[in-house]
Amino acid sequence: MTASRLRAATGACRATLSRRHCLALAVGLAAVPSLRAQPAFPSRPLRIVPFGTPGGPVDILARAYAEKLQQRFGQPVIVEAKPGASGILAADAVAKAPADGHTVFVTLPLTHIHNAILQPKLPYDPVKDFEPLSELATGGPVMLVPASMPVSNLKEFVAYAKTRGRMTYGTWGTGSSAHLFGEAFKRQAGLQLDHVPYKGESAAHLDMFGGQLDFAWANPGTAKSHGAKVKVLGITGTKRIGLMPDVATFTEQGFSGFDLDSWLGVYTTGRTPKPVVDQLARAWAEITRMPDIRQRLLDAGMEPWGSTAEEFARTQRNDYPRWEALIKGAGVTTE
Repeated sequence: MTASRLRAATGACRATLSRRHCLALAVGLAAVPSLRAQPAFPSRPLRIVPFGTPGGPVDILARAYAEKLQQRFGQPVIVEAKPGASGILAADAVAKAPADGHTVFVTLPLTHIHNAILQPKLPYDPVKDFEPLSELATGGPVMLVPASMPVSNLKEFVAYAKTRGRMTYGTWGTGSSAHLFGEAFKRQAGLQLDHVPYKGESAAHLDMFGGQLDFAWANPGTAKSHGAKVKVLGITGTKRIGLMPDVATFTEQGFSGFDLDSWLGVYTTGRTPKPVVDQLARAWAEITRMPDIRQRLLDAGMEPWGSTAEEFARTQRNDYPRWEALIKGAGVTTE
């Protein structure tokens, strides 16, 4: 409200109201335009940028959420994958988006913890340039080999690998959870293993089936989809999963430091207004608890959660030193 309108409002009511009441009325009227100036959210199509390649596990889950978000908000929701550079390209696109909540990033610990430790010159600040919304689910990568390999568990693999000499394994990127666990496994088992990073897990698996790689890592849902073509030798994280109840954890098989759960989380651009952050966080958490979305996450080998923004931020703070210790212990660098 302009100064002239404010004076007019107070003058018009002096004939019937006290000066104090007139001032209160004028202040209230002055606040109305500022409230109306707050744009409704969302005011245009939403964009989800998932980690990884189109058709990859995170992309597939993002599209399931997109359908629910479109129903909830009444706006189109576009899923736009930006693969490559260990998730840095995708993260950077969200970091530089308008700070209004219309762009979100669905990702893994790689982009917000691993890259922060491994990459000294990121094009974004992993803390200031993002607002945590919700930790959607937890899970961990699995180690798989071609079905033709004469092993059935990690102990047998170690004995077999020592007779073979140098071997290669594939993951979905340098600094990924799979890479860190792969290097930790190599050191603890005393093996000669060379890491080969790919833009996505599917490409690594194709090369494994073609004989260019000896073994690979996978998300549990992807590993399950390969059926009898692979053997899953072990799973990282704190416990076995319902999708593969017969697959023992690395910890159960005598390896230490693998009891660290990965997560699937969603962020929006930093400095987005808190009311929008709260609205988005609530939407993603509530969608996670829908029966069909829960089942999709379970089928992918993940444990659904749907945390608050504050809980997700706390998870990051707590996980950072543990991932840092794993990175240093595994000797992983970007060089």
